[in-house]
Amino acid sequence: QLQLVESGGGLVQTGGSLRLSCAAAGFFLDRYAIGWFRQGPGNEREGIACISPSGSYRNYVDSVKGRFTISRDNAENTVYLQMNDLKPEDTAVYYCAAVAPLYRDTCPRTPLGPWGQGTQVTVSS
Repeated sequence: QLQLVESGGGLVQTGGSLRLSCAAAGFFLDRYAIGWFRQGPGNEREGIACISPSGSYRNYVDSVKGRFTISRDNAENTVYLQMNDLKPEDTAVYYCAAVAPLYRDTCPRTPLGPWGQGTQVTVSS
């Protein structure tokens, strides 16, 4: 199964930073595009960033552009999401997933495998 494990969430103040990690067990991430998703209170899950298998292509939704950076270390079989200048509206459970290949400037909306547990990010005002 293409299931990943998220970590790195926590409680931060507005303007703070966090780095989330996404690790795979049992398969090699470098074969897949990876997406980060989040689901805030009362909201649907949304894709916010994605990266191609090699890391050459990265897409972001407008709400996180310029603040979040997705990256990957295929040697470590890990994908990261660096989040800077965090805002209360970034409060959500964050998930990562293997996704279909990136198309233009969008991110796939559905994962190729099951959702993991996610990691909670809470930004206090």
